[in-house]
Amino acid sequence: MRIYLALALQAMWTGVCQAAMQHYPAAWGHYDVCKSQIYSDEGLTWDYMACQPEAADMTQYLKVTLDPPNITCGNPPETYCALENPYMCNNECDASTEELAHPPELMFDVEGRNPTTFWQSTSWKRYPKALLVNITLSWNKTIELTDDIVLTFESGRPEQMVLEKSLDYGRTWQPYQFYATDCLDAFTMEPKTVQDLTQHTLLDIICTEDYSRGYVWKYDKTVRFEIKDRFALFAGPRLHNMASLYGQLDTTKNLRDFFTITDLRIRLLRPATGATMVDENNLSRYFYAISDLKVQGRCKCNLHANSCVFDKEKLSCECEHNTTGPDCGRCKRNYQGRAWSAGSYLPIPKGTANICIPNNIGPVIRPNASSLGVANRKEVAPQVALSTAPSVHVANRKRARVCDNELMRCQNGGVCVSNVRCNCPAAYTGLLCEKPRCESELGGCRGAGSGQLPLRPPSFFGLPLLVLLLGLALL
Repeated sequence: MRIYLALALQAMWTGVCQAAMQHYPAAWGHYDVCKSQIYSDEGLTWDYMACQPEAADMTQYLKVTLDPPNITCGNPPETYCALENPYMCNNECDASTEELAHPPELMFDVEGRNPTTFWQSTSWKRYPKALLVNITLSWNKTIELTDDIVLTFESGRPEQMVLEKSLDYGRTWQPYQFYATDCLDAFTMEPKTVQDLTQHTLLDIICTEDYSRGYVWKYDKTVRFEIKDRFALFAGPRLHNMASLYGQLDTTKNLRDFFTITDLRIRLLRPATGATMVDENNLSRYFYAISDLKVQGRCKCNLHANSCVFDKEKLSCECEHNTTGPDCGRCKRNYQGRAWSAGSYLPIPKGTANICIPNNIGPVIRPNASSLGVANRKEVAPQVALSTAPSVHVANRKRARVCDNELMRCQNGGVCVSNVRCNCPAAYTGLLCEKPRCESELGGCRGAGSGQLPLRPPSFFGLPLLVLLLGLALL
């Protein structure tokens, strides 16, 4: 009997410990709903929230260009040798024969075929002149990266390479990351890895030697630009705390732009040589070949759309919140009652929609964005639409009546009083009754209506009782 009781108590204690280690729900990072219908004292109304499209494989929407244009092998036909065995020269490339052609679109086809399909360059037949190739990926749309960029090489991995990004459709470029077998020699940069970065140095451009070692090319074929490792600096090693990451994207200058692109450019500067001297008598060993390229991301819609459509070879956001444009970057005509603003990830989990309002409606102050828990409270700034307002409450008393605007009515069953303030139910507080009152209580919110898990471990008021029962069981 004592054994059974002890086992039962152990199971109870394990449950308590697991509850203490719960993380933010994964859905907190999705923002995949722009609005929902809610009941209020005045009937069925819309509750608006920030939203964004789900992540997808963006390689199916891109346009690829190569420079120089004639750098792809096969015209004229050519025979290639294996890097590790210069006497094995049985790989053919012939652009006029489908089975032997290696055009650039094979970088983005379905993998898993046998034999492997891949793009391939001409060989280094003009050595010692550099074998230079620029591969440009263009979307004609602003994209937010959500996962690592991964290149899989069929050849040896390049000994020198640069990944670049553009935010203005290819007019200007800036480096994302440098790759080399010797960073000091190639780019006069100290070698680093993404693990050397911190929250304060995340935007630094580094040179890494991790993906360029010629002598291991046969076993390691991938080259990465590590997006998730950078996310983990804010969201934790397993990206459990996405709320913290989204809060930082909302409040840290240039952070969101760092993960935003319109174009990518891969600059191949020196092919793999097997960590040996270049064999000038057998230059058919040296070339570039890429079998797969992965770019995972989502359309940037400024948190004003939850879907993005591909029509007539072009991506475009399906804008909500009375916004318009490819990125939902401006208010619709006659909905410019205040200046356009991107949506906000804060407060978690619904964010702030920052809806464009009709021209005949006066300025509106959005409610204060809540902070992301005790740890980040000093770093998260309130989201106030009118920067001249000394405080949200004062601004609303002087410049806006919270109950006479459809977009600012009391929430969660709150009742308007004299058209200027909300009388909130016992469970809610805040200017518009938008905050669960339990947020300010010890232990945080745990009810289903709060929409969030506690930001601190649950209360262990039952611990003394468990210890007492466990002691009795072992007597």
